[in-house]
Amino acid sequence: MVELDQIKQELATYEEPLREVKASLALDAKKQRVEELEREMEAPDFWDDAERAQKMTIELKSFKDIIETVEGLEQQNADLFELIAMAYEENDPALIPDIQTEFEEFKTTLEDLRINTLLSGEYDKNNAILRLNAGAGGTESCDWAGMLYRMYSRYAEKKGFSVEVLDILDGEEAGIKSVTFQVNGLNAYGYLKSEKGVHRLVRISPFNAQGKRQTSFVSLDVMPDIEEDLDVEINDDDLRIDTYRSSGAGGQHINKTSSAIRITHLPTGIVVQCQNERSQFQNKDKAMQMLKAKLYLLKQEENAEKLSDIRGDVKEIGWGNQIRSYVLQPYTLVTDHRTEVKVAQVDAVLDGYLDPFINGYLKWISS
Repeated sequence: MVELDQIKQELATYEEPLREVKASLALDAKKQRVEELEREMEAPDFWDDAERAQKMTIELKSFKDIIETVEGLEQQNADLFELIAMAYEENDPALIPDIQTEFEEFKTTLEDLRINTLLSGEYDKNNAILRLNAGAGGTESCDWAGMLYRMYSRYAEKKGFSVEVLDILDGEEAGIKSVTFQVNGLNAYGYLKSEKGVHRLVRISPFNAQGKRQTSFVSLDVMPDIEEDLDVEINDDDLRIDTYRSSGAGGQHINKTSSAIRITHLPTGIVVQCQNERSQFQNKDKAMQMLKAKLYLLKQEENAEKLSDIRGDVKEIGWGNQIRSYVLQPYTLVTDHRTEVKVAQVDAVLDGYLDPFINGYLKWISS
């Protein structure tokens, strides 16, 4: 059974990578942290601070998932060797397809776990704040921005993350002119930092009566949600602070009062906006937090040629600057121009299937 020999030989090559991944994940420290968290959660006043309690609950689930995955992989590895031995003993080729399927699952899970070990940046574990801006092209670009917002929302849902809209401006006819939203979950920034840049769409426009192909561009900015007070000096004279009435189809998530805040940092031209919180003070506080994070990242960029944590600058929203192209006609293909990762299942990608691109990026910056 030549095919079985090949599986056995390949399986043996994964024992060392499995040990390396297990060591890099510091499993013993995670188990100790799980015990600490479980003890704290037993306290009667645990839920008095709901925000802290939620963060600890997310951390506990994440660590438990990692521990269970590693232990599951070790068991799966042992089971595969037993299945192979059984197939040899019984001389039964009919067992090979099941062994092959089990082996493919093992390899996929191990690779996903290895990607998790690449999230070692200073703020990789933090929540992520994303801002989509439609480029030139009017309704077409606004519709593309709306499609991308849905794509990232679906990705977040698949990862077990939550999405919170901070600011939104609807397109005049369809879609979204701009939207700022926060993705909450452990390692959200670590995964989503790969998405920073210009995204290009090629399709037959539903807004063009002649059915011509249309190219649209949308830029995405990504930054970590940094809650601690950063050492960033901001002169009040460098700020222009505007208040405006909330807009956009935010439903219950957007407070429809004149409490929305827009802060412009005049020396850099950076603009941040927030209209989600209950009061003008809270909106201003959140906007200042975002401004500090952006200025902090800008300072890091200036201090290094290229930091892997913040690679993928947002450039002019137009030709030649895109990090990724989504082609719907005359063929279907999504191509990342940095890593050369390609996926033909465009509908799946637009429904949140971003793992090939994100994993490819994390390998690319670690190489």
